[in-house]
Amino acid sequence: MEKRVTVLAGDGIGKEVTDAAVVVLEAVAKKYGHMFRFDHQLVGGAAVDAKNNPLPEETVASCEASDAILLGAVGGPKWDHNPPALRAEQGLLRLRKQFDLFANLRPVKAVSTLIQSSPLKEDIAKDVDMMIVRELTGGVYFGTPSLYNDEEAVDTMPYSRPEIERIVDKAFEIAMKRNKRITSVDKANVLATSRLWRQIVDEKKAQYPEVEVRHQLVDSVAMSIITSPKDFDVILTENMFGDILSDEASVITGSLGLLPSASIRSDGFGMYEPVHGTAPEIAGQNIANPAAAILSAAMMLTYSFDMLEEAQAIEDAVYGTFEDGYFTGDLTKDQPLGTKEWTEKVLQRLQA
Repeated sequence: MEKRVTVLAGDGIGKEVTDAAVVVLEAVAKKYGHMFRFDHQLVGGAAVDAKNNPLPEETVASCEASDAILLGAVGGPKWDHNPPALRAEQGLLRLRKQFDLFANLRPVKAVSTLIQSSPLKEDIAKDVDMMIVRELTGGVYFGTPSLYNDEEAVDTMPYSRPEIERIVDKAFEIAMKRNKRITSVDKANVLATSRLWRQIVDEKKAQYPEVEVRHQLVDSVAMSIITSPKDFDVILTENMFGDILSDEASVITGSLGLLPSASIRSDGFGMYEPVHGTAPEIAGQNIANPAAAILSAAMMLTYSFDMLEEAQAIEDAVYGTFEDGYFTGDLTKDQPLGTKEWTEKVLQRLQA
């Protein structure tokens, strides 16, 4: 079966980590008899430099003709002072909106051999395994009207029933494949959108009687993620709350280099990217950690291609490489491996 993937390396270390993910996907294709066709296109700052557009038309056309998107990272100081339309990050925001990628999935899983890197105590951080399901295309980030001048500023936070229903359905579907527990996060004691959110979650709960649902205010969840992260299985939340909580939860593992993410829509089409940024200060030095990009590729196999065995093989190879004691420089100062060398260890496990 042939699957077409648009690869958007982006900026900074994006090329190095997406190259690693592509090599791993090619090994999976060979082992399991698949065909992946990769089309490399520009996005972000690299696209601004080459095309004066953070999301060129040819990139959009390639994505439209593909089954999924594999993204590296976008942005960096070089483009921070550009006009808003030419900011590197606009490429990413426009991709999400263009392809209606409304569901952002961010797994946070503690790695036993790296638990000492977590800022939390070992007994708190170990065995953490949660999935944050964030609504990605609505809420205050996309609210209109908005207002800004020297005297006042106004942002609006709109949500419609269909927007909430589809992300709630996605969270329940994921919970059914995990431990059947959802924490729905809102601010229903203050916000009207949160009251509608809570109402719809309760309505949907009747369709999934096996799933345990609890409502929790966002400020309480922010505390609980640090004090008792193992209490969470699936966290369901709107756009801004999810943005903040997922970044907070990411520190549990001890390194952003370990965290993948997916942004998907109802038909399974999705964009897969590591959570980390472009890290321009280390770009091109073969020291970036490719684990998050490789795990993002595994998420692509799971959510867009329904290749569950192949995805599990990638995850086992990544975590097994850590268990074997091989790490990149962000995780150890004791004989760290380079990006390519660490990827080769993953390939050896995958091919074994």
